[in-house]
Amino acid sequence: MQHAIRKVMKSARAWAVALVVVTTVGAANRATTSSVSPDHENAKRLVKAMSDYLASEKAIAFDFDTNLEVVTKEDQKVGLASSGTVTLNRPDKIAARRTGGFADVEFVSDGKTMTLLGKNANVYAQAAAPGTIDQTVDVLRDKYHRPVPAADLLMSNVYDQLMPQVTDMKDLGSGVVRGVECDHLAFRTPDVDWQIWIAQGSRPYPCRYVITSTKVAGAPQYTIDIKTWKTGAEVPSDQFIPKLAAGARKLNPGELKDFDDVPAIFAIKKAYGGQ
Repeated sequence: MQHAIRKVMKSARAWAVALVVVTTVGAANRATTSSVSPDHENAKRLVKAMSDYLASEKAIAFDFDTNLEVVTKEDQKVGLASSGTVTLNRPDKIAARRTGGFADVEFVSDGKTMTLLGKNANVYAQAAAPGTIDQTVDVLRDKYHRPVPAADLLMSNVYDQLMPQVTDMKDLGSGVVRGVECDHLAFRTPDVDWQIWIAQGSRPYPCRYVITSTKVAGAPQYTIDIKTWKTGAEVPSDQFIPKLAAGARKLNPGELKDFDDVPAIFAIKKAYGGQ
């Protein structure tokens, strides 16, 4: 499943949003509108407003909960839950920490060096990373096959990450995520469907992001819920120094590829419906 998501992000730079079930008459009416309808224009406007807001904030921090669905060869859908934190300071500093049932991992980049830690195995790897957050995220995805949680939402121009391959979009009105009233939008691309809930008001940050892999049998999803949103002076500045435990063993960066959410005990259907 993660392989399919990474492939889409690398080739399309977009995760598109699709509506599965519409439960209100108003939303059902919007679902039949044309590609140039005001409904579509409003969806694009809301994503652009979120993108501009995120780009305007130099320092951002948030906690998150994720659920990664996988489909086994026996057609059983299983959800793997994890939680973590992300902190960034534009243009070149980012830290992400994630703990799940099968992994305890951390990534830190200070604008010069990136450090990846497999904390449950007490191992780490380092590589040069002189560049922006955008460049570092791309290197992690493409070279080391380690996506950062909510990576498309961290880039300098989120709108350009999400929208180029969108073939359909819907404004589904209001929704509430963890007590925050949001605008609920749904988009579709040729490869994936995605939905996003954007906080209403002066801070239009993403509260929930759901990606559905339509090319995998069972249409598994990846969901990230974002909480405790902080910006500016609220953001701690000491998060970009890796904290290595005593006796940590150093590996080559490529050797960390197996520290993932999906352990070997699962027999997973391959992406795009293969066995």
